[in-house]
Amino acid sequence: MKNTSLKLMAGYILAIILLITCSTTANAQSPCGGDDLCVVQFNAGFNEANKVDWLPKLTDCETKFIDIATDKEASGKYKIVVVPTIIIFKDGKEVERFQANIMMQMEATKKDVQNKIDEILMEDF
Repeated sequence: MKNTSLKLMAGYILAIILLITCSTTANAQSPCGGDDLCVVQFNAGFNEANKVDWLPKLTDCETKFIDIATDKEASGKYKIVVVPTIIIFKDGKEVERFQANIMMQMEATKKDVQNKIDEILMEDF
């Protein structure tokens, strides 16, 4: 009886460890898929008028656009509460977030985001 209980307990513990490991890995991954510097704009079709057009002009990083209206999992996975939201990922982890104001307009400028990218890159030296 003791032996069966111990095996059952060990199985539960292993399952919990596996669950924690998988969820931590999933949340830490950048939507760009790589370990480089990645800047992602999250927006939705209904807010197309407030899309950040200058994102592809950023330098020294990869950029991506995700429409949370079509990618239903993205808003929960990356905790998007307002659109547009710009998130900078480094080595698969979020390092900076810029969110729109109450009018769903991005107040951060290209210069603000580029300065943060440059600052993140300089930390490696």
